[in-house]
Amino acid sequence: MSGTDTTAEFARADGDADMIMINGNRLAVEVLGPEGAPVIITHHGAPGLGSRAEPKASFGRLADAYRVVVFDARGSGQSEGNGTFSHEQWAADLDALREWIGADRICMAGGSYGGFMAMEYAIRYPDRVAALVLRDTAPDNAHAELARRNALASDRVKVDIAKFDRIDAGQVADDDDLRDCWREILPLYDFHYDPASVERKVAATPYRYQAHNYAFSTNLPNYDLKPQLPGITAPTLITVGRTDWITPVSCSETIGGLIPDSRLAIFERSGHSPQIEEADAWTRTVRDFLAEVYPGISTSTTR
Repeated sequence: MSGTDTTAEFARADGDADMIMINGNRLAVEVLGPEGAPVIITHHGAPGLGSRAEPKASFGRLADAYRVVVFDARGSGQSEGNGTFSHEQWAADLDALREWIGADRICMAGGSYGGFMAMEYAIRYPDRVAALVLRDTAPDNAHAELARRNALASDRVKVDIAKFDRIDAGQVADDDDLRDCWREILPLYDFHYDPASVERKVAATPYRYQAHNYAFSTNLPNYDLKPQLPGITAPTLITVGRTDWITPVSCSETIGGLIPDSRLAIFERSGHSPQIEEADAWTRTVRDFLAEVYPGISTSTTR
């Protein structure tokens, strides 16, 4: 894979996560759940804004029965950001994590931009994927125009279009600018708008503008997985919130129409985050799906 670092050297360091040397970067990684259980590797969304915190909270609920790997992708959260932030490289990092955890095959999971990467991984490493779990994601960059229209039509806030365009085009100036642009669009995400919750999220987000800019200015303009999706053979669960503004239901329906062995679950009282807004129902849906993929796995909870 030209231009992609695929060297795998594994090391550990102290901190609130293990720092694992993956392809020339120390990535912040946490492993939840029992040894020997089926492995789920999750990819967070929003490069340069996302982190392992969200998938740890949502997929961590499954750690009674599954080995859940959550991490900060290169350039995000606490991980280093050396080299490129291409989809090819991020997928290679995922496969190095699979090798590090010692799993021949995994359940690959991701939401939003993490869903882009989950599908990229399933396409690039098909023999390594036993199942695919997607949330609020899209198969191509056509969702960008849908999101822009939804943002401009919102009755919650009047969006500063200059800030919207900077974050959408990957042209933010620095971490402070990324924070200001992120605050601008956050009111659009949830089913119920809570200004105080928006400010808590703004304060809790780790800002890494270089990864964000690369993802949105370089990766996304030509992003289109639709021709490859019919080749995914792993059973696939697609989940989405009914009022998702940025990757609307129609995007998930397109994915479901292209991946042969897939099913779609729509959560009626959720925006972009049914794993938070309808946590119990979303978790049950994922558990039921995984129980078919991994029959005989016992759980200690009904959630």
